[in-house]
Amino acid sequence: MNEEMLFPWPAICPYCDTAFDLLVDSSAGSHETWEDCPRCCAPIQVQVSVSEFSGELEDVTLGRDDDVF
Repeated sequence: MNEEMLFPWPAICPYCDTAFDLLVDSSAGSHETWEDCPRCCAPIQVQVSVSEFSGELEDVTLGRDDDVF
């Protein structure tokens, strides 16, 4: 993990609608991971999109554990 490639991303829990900042690591390129909601502890599916050319963070998509990305 490279601290220079960590970005806060405004997020809203798809279960309880709590707003929070999600710390996203773009050093791994595009990937999927899981984070627990800081309020309700539900498992949130996180899809991170990073540009193949520039390496910049493009988008972060959040979903419930049964959503299919």
